[in-house]
Amino acid sequence: MLSPPPLRTPRHRWWLVVLLWALATTAAQAADNRLISIDAAERSSQRVTLRLKLAGTAPEPSVFTVNEPARLSIDLPNTDLDVAERYQRIDTGPVQAVALAAAGGRTRVVVELTHMVDYAIDRRGDEVRVDIGGGRPTARAPAAERSAPVPASTPARPGTNGPAIDDIDFRRGENGAGRVEIGLQGVDTPVDVDTDDSGRVVARLPGVALPRRLEKRLDVLDFATPVEAIDTLARNGGAQVAITPVADAEYEQVAYQTDDAFIVELQPLTAAEKAEREAEQESYTGEKISLSFQSVDVRAVLQIIADVADVNMVVSDSVTGNMALRLEEVPWDQALDIIMNAKGLGMRRENNVISVAPLAEIAAREQAELAARQATRNLAPLRSEIIQINYARAADIANILRAGRAENGNGNAATGETGGRDVSFLSARGQVTVDDRTNSLLINETREKIDDIRRLVARLDIPVRQVLIESRIVVANRNFSRNLGVSSSAIDNAAYESATGGNYLVDSGYSVELPVSNPAGIITTSIISDTFNLDLALSALESENRGDIISAPRVITADGQEANIEQGEEIPYLEATEQGTATTQFKKAVLSLKVTPQITPNDRIIMSLDVSQDSRGQDAPVQGGGSAPAIDTRSIQTQVLVKDGETVVLGGIYEQENRDVTDRVPLLGELPLVGALFRGTERQRDKRELLLFVTPKILKESLQLDR
Repeated sequence: MLSPPPLRTPRHRWWLVVLLWALATTAAQAADNRLISIDAAERSSQRVTLRLKLAGTAPEPSVFTVNEPARLSIDLPNTDLDVAERYQRIDTGPVQAVALAAAGGRTRVVVELTHMVDYAIDRRGDEVRVDIGGGRPTARAPAAERSAPVPASTPARPGTNGPAIDDIDFRRGENGAGRVEIGLQGVDTPVDVDTDDSGRVVARLPGVALPRRLEKRLDVLDFATPVEAIDTLARNGGAQVAITPVADAEYEQVAYQTDDAFIVELQPLTAAEKAEREAEQESYTGEKISLSFQSVDVRAVLQIIADVADVNMVVSDSVTGNMALRLEEVPWDQALDIIMNAKGLGMRRENNVISVAPLAEIAAREQAELAARQATRNLAPLRSEIIQINYARAADIANILRAGRAENGNGNAATGETGGRDVSFLSARGQVTVDDRTNSLLINETREKIDDIRRLVARLDIPVRQVLIESRIVVANRNFSRNLGVSSSAIDNAAYESATGGNYLVDSGYSVELPVSNPAGIITTSIISDTFNLDLALSALESENRGDIISAPRVITADGQEANIEQGEEIPYLEATEQGTATTQFKKAVLSLKVTPQITPNDRIIMSLDVSQDSRGQDAPVQGGGSAPAIDTRSIQTQVLVKDGETVVLGGIYEQENRDVTDRVPLLGELPLVGALFRGTERQRDKRELLLFVTPKILKESLQLDR
């Protein structure tokens, strides 16, 4: 808005007082005017008249339109809103609905259209009449008509008394939206928004002046929005703002006016909106047709669609009535869906034949067909067949087949449902018997049900996958474990919690060190990659006399079944009885390893490990006399997730041997002072660690058969 010139004289101040008084008087009078009602009247199938009733004299309205989506906005200045329903459905001709809003002493009427049509606006006393459609010439808002026309050859410039653009600004909105703000010098400026042939979103402002400083191109690609550039130029006696979207950008266009700013926003589609749009585009693939009828028989329209689609169509006698429709370049299958929804019809397609009937009729027909098929099943003869079970237990399969049967065995013969809460794999008349001797099922059922049971058994009766558990029990010195890359005193690694429980350590190499050992001897775990040649490393270090492989047991177990490996001794001892005699009893002092593997769908293995190291302790007295050896126990229970062929290392079990040996010359070695020259003392401290290596390997089906 243009600023007034500076006031330098008392005369200017007097005129300012008069002007403020006039504005205050006008505002007081405008406060009494309000919009009190809206009526819609259908003149023809494509023409609608809206009457806006006001409490006082109708003001001069201003109008602007938006092409996508089709909207006609009418602003009534200095008018309050006194209508209860702010959103009214019209659904007549091209008019879908009318939305009302009021702000800043102004009331806006937004007419939602099916598509852009011609319109005319007439102001008569206390009423504004809006004629929409019917091919009448478009009448712009009076405010726009008052603007002096500008020749097409001379662009509009500032300095005239007409409307002008103040500024063009671009902002990045929420969720990455591109927001173009067009600053206007008035609220009554008409704006038309549409999309040109090149895909640009163009806002046209007829009769609006554009300053030279705003004639430029804004490159906004770096803002990461659907907008690539904005071109502002004077064109045909007005202004034009062309928004170029990013190539292949998917967006939704929104245009609206707030006070003295007109905003065009390109909002990127979310993933859900993109999927919905793609589904809509892919769901209709028929040849595009155009239909325009004011009142036509539904059966005739269906015949036209059948001719275009070249399909056979059977229309029920219940399909009657007329309808009005106008469809331009719509796929025929989408047009058929629109007609079905509008008239409450349904269709069923079989090969190249489409059957059309009311939805209630189709539902009744399908219900009758379902009842007929069920009656046929209930009358079908029963057959008896034997199904051999190879890998599973026949009793377990039988329990699955009987699942859902009523406790009393009764069922509903009309529907085929059992009397229980769930539906069984068997019909109400079916029976299953188990032969434990041959591990077979004897089925007494209809042919259809027997075929279903055979397919189910084929899915359930499969061999259980097996796992080869290889373990190595190694007694090693400290250098052995360090050279192997598995040290129980490592403190530089970070512990990571396994997805299935327990802790293991991850190193940058192909081996993994153990956590810090507890002086009391806590058993610890770690993992070695399947690319590490463990057998070669153990053989090399054993040949250097730094470790011994004392056992390498292997066991095969089924998926989910426990495997148990023990090595050690049973310690005998005498236990007194009540009769005064003694019997020999045994206590186990063994290294025990229990492994339960579980194969995951991606061929990894979840291992539940239970390791215990029992050793003989000091003898303890028992009741009745005598003594029995105490058992020192150390154990760990953990669960780790490993790849096929990876090795789990369990360590932290120590054995320490202290030996002092003194050699001396008789008599001379016992002399004081000089006796040390004839004595030799040897002290040996030998600390050895017990390491367990557990490697699970999934057996392939061919390997299982070979074994």
